[in-house]
Amino acid sequence: MRRFARCVVTLSLVVLVLPAASVLAAPPVSLQSAAPAASPIVNLDAFVESVRKAFEVPGIAVAVVKDGKVVHAKGYGVRKLGDPAPVDARTLFGIASNTKAFTCAAIAMLAEEGKLSWNDPVIKHVPDFQMYDPYVTREMTIRDLVTHRAGLPLGAGDLLYFPETDYTRAEIAHRIRFLKPSTSFRSTYNYDNILYLVAGQVIESVTGKSWDDVIRERIFVPLGMTASSTTYTALLSGNVATPHAPMDGVIRPIAPMKFDNNAPAASINSNVEELARWAIVQLDGGSLESLKPGSTQRLFSAASGRQMWSAQTIQAVSEPPPGLEALRTNFAAYGLGWGLNEFRGYKVASHTGGLPGYVSQVRLVPDLKLGVIVLTNQEVGAAFSSITSYVLDAYVGGGKTDWLGAYKALLEKRTGESDEVVKKAAAARAVDSKPSLPIEKYVGTYRDAWRDDVTISSEGGKLRMKFGRAKQLDGDLEHFQYDTWIVRWRDRSLNADAYVTFQLKFDGTIERVKMVAVSPATDFSYDFHDLLLVPVPPAKP
Repeated sequence: MRRFARCVVTLSLVVLVLPAASVLAAPPVSLQSAAPAASPIVNLDAFVESVRKAFEVPGIAVAVVKDGKVVHAKGYGVRKLGDPAPVDARTLFGIASNTKAFTCAAIAMLAEEGKLSWNDPVIKHVPDFQMYDPYVTREMTIRDLVTHRAGLPLGAGDLLYFPETDYTRAEIAHRIRFLKPSTSFRSTYNYDNILYLVAGQVIESVTGKSWDDVIRERIFVPLGMTASSTTYTALLSGNVATPHAPMDGVIRPIAPMKFDNNAPAASINSNVEELARWAIVQLDGGSLESLKPGSTQRLFSAASGRQMWSAQTIQAVSEPPPGLEALRTNFAAYGLGWGLNEFRGYKVASHTGGLPGYVSQVRLVPDLKLGVIVLTNQEVGAAFSSITSYVLDAYVGGGKTDWLGAYKALLEKRTGESDEVVKKAAAARAVDSKPSLPIEKYVGTYRDAWRDDVTISSEGGKLRMKFGRAKQLDGDLEHFQYDTWIVRWRDRSLNADAYVTFQLKFDGTIERVKMVAVSPATDFSYDFHDLLLVPVPPAKP
């Protein structure tokens, strides 16, 4: 998986990419790590280095917490290829969809204060909110916003902010009404990001403050998360891990993505030292006592903690791939900002996260008061999955699973399968076929109700496609067969080339344009397949 596909909470953990008591402002908290001897993990440093090299990850940071203490917090590798600056426990990474747990914690705190209820209709707090179906608009609750059961397709609407766009939060929220459902309301788990934006609007409505300010004041400050932030600008300088992505098979540095226009879903930047504090408070049921001995302060109540780790949307359970039988689980569900399943009989609350150049994972085992956090600056989830499984196994006395070998084999298998799909399609194409129309007849502006204009122009006898308001979605059309082209994006770090098919009317004019990713490995946030582009008539003189 890549990018937002990395953010999907794959509850088998076979991931290849993907009134609270008032909390007063407090000075930064300094947590002392326990002595290394307190940890049963054997050769963790060597294992992380082997993972880093096996999956070509420039930099990794790992933290482990146990019984309210940090037993490991360390960086490995470099912040940027070609630069010797090392990753350490204070190095910032984008944590992407691990942000969602922060958004849900803020809602839980407001619920405890009586400012809202999880079961409030969304329109009670955001009157302008609309879904495609008026019934769903009326019935949608705050709980529905954050549990991936609204009936939207997987990753619906992500192209409004991914890759980077200049849409505002208000514009994105307004366009949700044009996204057509793929299933009935509350019937199916389909991971989405866009409704977390609305959850952020609910927070803003009841507090009178921005989501960013609420997260900073109500969570970062009391936990002493002084380096953490909610905007990509924090990733532009300082002790920051530069994101990296494969470009035509070569790992290269890329610019951090500006994701502020859907911040409540995935915009937090942090480091393992500060996320260790977050994990400890989660495992302590909202109490800050481990951070501040003798304190009675709470972020949220134990009851709210249990609710966030209670099943809200049930998921199907599948058998793990060969070599990863230890991941077999008897249940899988999504809670409130957390995925839920089990590891060797222990309940686990976890989430993954991913943005261009960053993937990460947080896994917590409540019964053991154990947590592990892995942040990386490359796009292969097999790396963090190997490390978190290795750490959990050390504490539960697991078997002899070769986590690195098993995840490496699985990644190679899935990569090979994806490559085979692309090769078969290329081999089966009608190489002698021609477009139905002269090239200039395909030129024009095309529009979808939720994504605005896409322009196709002719340059030197070849077609070029550009998405409005997203500068990276600019590519050249290469004829595939008949009236289908492949758009090759000029920014090769996207890894999201797509088929572009023109469908004609009986009179030979273009009726609509459909798109679908070329490779099944393409990140699901490139939801080209949800677009229905129709020609925009030329403006009348």
